[in-house]
Amino acid sequence: MTMLPATAAALLVLVLQLMWSAEAQVAVGSGPPAGCPDRCGNVSVPFPFGIRDGCSLEGFGLTCNTTSNPPRLMIGNSTLQVVNISLANSTLRAVDIDGAVNITYGQIDGNGTWVGVVASPYIVNETLNQLLVTGCNIQVTLVGSGGNVISGCSSFCSINDMYTGGVFRSPGNKCAGIGCCQQQVSIGRPSYRVELTNLDRDREFSGRVPEAVRIAELGWFDGLAADLLNVSLADTSRRNPVPVVLDWAVASTGLDVTLNAGLNKQAANNWSCPTAASGRKSACISSNSFCRNIADNYRSGYVCRCDKGYDGNPYVAGGCQDINECERAKENGCFGECTNTPGAFLCRCPHGARGNATIPNGCTKSNLGLTIGVGIGSGAGLFILALGAVFLTRRIKQRRARTLRQKFFKQNRGHLLQQLVSQKADIAERMIIPLAELEKATNNFDESRELGGGGHGTVYKGILSNLHVVAIKKSNVTVQREIDEFINEVAILS
Repeated sequence: MTMLPATAAALLVLVLQLMWSAEAQVAVGSGPPAGCPDRCGNVSVPFPFGIRDGCSLEGFGLTCNTTSNPPRLMIGNSTLQVVNISLANSTLRAVDIDGAVNITYGQIDGNGTWVGVVASPYIVNETLNQLLVTGCNIQVTLVGSGGNVISGCSSFCSINDMYTGGVFRSPGNKCAGIGCCQQQVSIGRPSYRVELTNLDRDREFSGRVPEAVRIAELGWFDGLAADLLNVSLADTSRRNPVPVVLDWAVASTGLDVTLNAGLNKQAANNWSCPTAASGRKSACISSNSFCRNIADNYRSGYVCRCDKGYDGNPYVAGGCQDINECERAKENGCFGECTNTPGAFLCRCPHGARGNATIPNGCTKSNLGLTIGVGIGSGAGLFILALGAVFLTRRIKQRRARTLRQKFFKQNRGHLLQQLVSQKADIAERMIIPLAELEKATNNFDESRELGGGGHGTVYKGILSNLHVVAIKKSNVTVQREIDEFINEVAILS
């Protein structure tokens, strides 16, 4: 195949970019207009994608082919049929209905093109896809638009030493270089040139294994190896739709190898996340969303994401909605009582339990209520016990004082006083005076109140509360005989 000069390849890319942007598109930061279809057949079409003019951002227009049943959602006029669009991962899963790259052979070698959509926001995902080659003694190379080698692998069919046959499969139909080879796609691009070289110039085993070149999703070949390596199915197996995962980005700009490093750097800066200083609007118009720069080996651009704890479409107003984590509490690591909050959730142990609610069986029933009840009951019991002790102590003191008074009353011949009082009530009213009043009347038997002394005690001047002046005699001895004589004196005076 004749290669294009570098400048011609760059101009071709630029022309295709202009052709793609010619269709009516939604302005960045505006969101989708009302009435735009959001589904083609059984495939949902979220904005920034659209299936009608004026319903998508630049480069995100899709085609809904309604001539098939069910309708097919296609990327432009390519052979890629969209089966799923993920906003959260910025990926698009499609199937190549051609089934393999169409190779044009010369005398021995051949070439072709794997085309997603040139100059579009899509590139082949580098980690979820692989170059997959089936055939005997061939080498396949993926080449970029500037002639740069991107990836490649070789598939062999070994000839035994006796020239009686060949080995066309590895044990278990694994794609390990015998009849088949696979290799990671190291640089994601929207398209690749394919160069096929026959390593056996005699083409001795040509046709013994179906010869095909595919870019396929990882794991797809494993379940179909027996069919794809079966020569009897060569015509049909090549046409099995091949799944492929594409990445996409807003304002995707290819960093072509024909451009110098300075222009590449400038292009990357121009199409990174818009800022206030740049004067460009962002496609991330939903609240609770943010912009993330995309820069890889081929292009630059940006994508929008919902904030943590939110889900939905960040490219439309109000598209990012709060996730109710409590609906899937255990999957979110909450094994207790879950309370949803904006963008997050709270996880606690239920009332009456304590522990770690973020692990299974981490909450255990708490005896806090019983402990508080026992504490309150114990405190009340101790309080009542203390009151009882005070009350009992006072009763004991009162009883002891009463017993002591009775003892002194008897010892000091109180019965004689009672007899005298009972005979003359008017005298009793004047004679029965509490000791406290006597102490007050004599200023606590102060020496200044002494009037003199008798044979059995000291006489004091006293002023009663009714201002009557009286003489009060206080015994000075505690011998029982002296007390008896003192009482006799009191009785005689009475």
